[in-house]
Parts: sequence; structure tokens; C-alpha cells
Amino acid sequence: MKLKLIADIHISHITVKALQNKGYDILRIMDKLPATASDKEIIQLAQDERAVIITQDLDFSAIIAQSNLNGPSVVSLRLACAKPDIVTRILLTILPLIESDLIEGTIISIDEKEYRIRKLPIT
Repeated sequence: MKLKLIADIHISHITVKALQNKGYDILRIMDKLPATASDKEIIQLAQDERAVIITQDLDFSAIIAQSNLNGPSVVSLRLACAKPDIVTRILLTILPLIESDLIEGTIISIDEKEYRIRKLPIT
């Protein structure tokens, strides 16, 4: 299965374009849903598209964990500085390392120093 990504509203179009240029199958939420879409609507879209959500919003991880869902996978960016160049550099470094985990179903929290993987469903 090829990794497919959906960038939440707070992920810059600059980052999305850079990932596309590196061959990632990624789109922005607003390409498919209105900017006012709820977190649950975004989760449903990711499930329907078999895509991973990339976000800076902790709500996605909480909703998926509390709902005991097997997916979608979530990449949760917990960065002190979310400038597009920093986000892009971190994602391009870490995505190749976590791709198989994302395909299996995980929530991955990333900060400037490390990343943590939690398999879904979370018990």
C-alpha cells in the first residue's frame, strides 16, 4: 500500500508542495472539505481516502484514541516553531522512517528531538 497523506489546515501549502515535489501523495484538507469542516469530518475523509492526517492539532489523536479506532493514522507535530521550512525538514527526515508504521495504523507524535509511536487502537 502506498502512503497517502492529508495535511490539516495549519500545515502550510509550502510544506505540502515540498512533499509533493519529493514524490509524496499529499493533499490539503481544503482540497476536499471546507475550511470549517469538523475534526470528525476530517477523520472520516482520512478513513475514506485511506490517508494519514498530518496535523498540529492534538484533538485528532484524542478523538481516535478515545473512539478506539484502528485508523486513520495521525502524525501529530508538537513543534515550538512551526515555520514551513522547519516542518518540511522534519517531515522529510522522519516520514521515510515511519512509513510502515503509518500504514499499519499509529499515532506518531513528533517534536524537535524525537518521535513517539503508539499503535492503534490505543487501549
